[in-house]
Amino acid sequence: MPLRRLPARPLARPLARPLAALGLAVAAGVVGALGLGGDLPTVVAIALGAAILFLAVGICVAYAVEARPGTQRPQPGESRAQAGDSRPPAGEPRLGPRRRGGRSRLQGGGPRPQVDAEQPGGDRRTGCPVSSGPPVPEPAPDVADVEVVRAAAKEFLELFHAENPRAGRLEPRLAAVMQEIDLTGTYWHTADELTFGARVAWRNNKRCIGRLYWRSLQVRDLRTVSDAGSVAAHCFDHLRSAHNGGKIRPMISVFAPETPNRPAPRIWNEQLIRYAGYEQPNGRSLGDPRYRAFTTKLIQRGWRPPDRPGAFDVLPLVVETVDEGPRMFQLPGDAVQEVPLEHPELPWFAGLGLRWHAVPVISNNRLDIGGVSYPAAPFNGWYMGTEIGARNLADSDRYDLVPQVAERMGLDTSHEATLWRDQALVEINRAVLHSFTLNGVTVSDHHTESRRFLIHLEKEERAGRECPADWSWIVPPLSGSQTPVFHRYYDAKTQVPNFFTDPGATCRSLHGGPPAFS
Repeated sequence: MPLRRLPARPLARPLARPLAALGLAVAAGVVGALGLGGDLPTVVAIALGAAILFLAVGICVAYAVEARPGTQRPQPGESRAQAGDSRPPAGEPRLGPRRRGGRSRLQGGGPRPQVDAEQPGGDRRTGCPVSSGPPVPEPAPDVADVEVVRAAAKEFLELFHAENPRAGRLEPRLAAVMQEIDLTGTYWHTADELTFGARVAWRNNKRCIGRLYWRSLQVRDLRTVSDAGSVAAHCFDHLRSAHNGGKIRPMISVFAPETPNRPAPRIWNEQLIRYAGYEQPNGRSLGDPRYRAFTTKLIQRGWRPPDRPGAFDVLPLVVETVDEGPRMFQLPGDAVQEVPLEHPELPWFAGLGLRWHAVPVISNNRLDIGGVSYPAAPFNGWYMGTEIGARNLADSDRYDLVPQVAERMGLDTSHEATLWRDQALVEINRAVLHSFTLNGVTVSDHHTESRRFLIHLEKEERAGRECPADWSWIVPPLSGSQTPVFHRYYDAKTQVPNFFTDPGATCRSLHGGPPAFS
């Protein structure tokens, strides 16, 4: 994965005070020099000149250290670690005066939260050990401090009532919630609060480029569902409903919340649909290398792959509850809609046997609304083509198709300066966009989504809201500088409600354990 340039702040801070102090010391030396009978004009000119120089440098460095700590500025050539799964703005402000900005991404090109699943094409954002040794067991979930819950609930309810005048007066509802928290340690959102909270969580997700559509998110209230079999069945219904005959609908299914008395269910898979990765005798992988360890663990737990394993075998869904432990459920065929990939001009491309699933449902993120945590809340938007074509199929630690496609295209791969990688990557992405469109499945290109994101950004600013965004996730992994999102500043602070990826959830999705509940 590309390395990200480290900020200069840690180095500048130690230098600021010494430089300022040195300037003061030199200034003080003027007095000493005069006391020793030095030539007044010469001593004053040299000493004061040096003092002013050091003082100026010290002040400038100190100012640079303290200025706008939450602001990110894209630097020329700065690497972007984008993930292998998803998301949009318009207008094209120049780099210059910094503006409040936004970024985030839910997985999916259109409206969809992005995550570390396909993307963190690696695990730099997760903290999960992937190199050697077994994952560290996840500690039992702590019961949130009552005062923390009270403060989070108050903040959320104030936001809800401020943006929903028809909800009635804040005071009676706030008093009832505070009493409920004092009695039980948590509280139950109304249906309207849950819907609003889930939508705002998408609006606040700084990694998602498709937030223009946050108000259209369909919320399935499944908070009374907590057993593994029912969770799995509703997840399959989610896939069918979200697919919507190819016209993908942004959707979230919210299952039982975490409470002081009972842990909520967990979904192990990063997305509801993931492809298996098989270790081969020659050391290479068949399928998706990202899920090689996960696949191995599921086989050890009793999952039986097809008699003839392939590159796109759908993994079972793993749902864990405190009573049942981890259980595996094979996805029904009608819940898995896939798009066979072909190229508009290269007839041989279809012969590669490539395909990808139509609905990107992130399933291991935790939804946090007003101090209430929902660890099982799968959600989706639609794919942005580069998530598939520039990451999932192209990354060297994923399907790594760029060399194969370049060879079939007859490109000169003898040295990098021929830009054969770039040519092959563009054609893979063209194939993805062409195939999804040909099959009537919603997909978006990165130029369109970038303009849409800027539209969203402008709308949020007009509404008086800050729009957080992570530049390294918002800028597409293909032709980044050709999109308007590349050429501007963004604020990256985390806001709530929001979606969060916990280290334990990431370990389960990549390593198949350890279980959340022992």
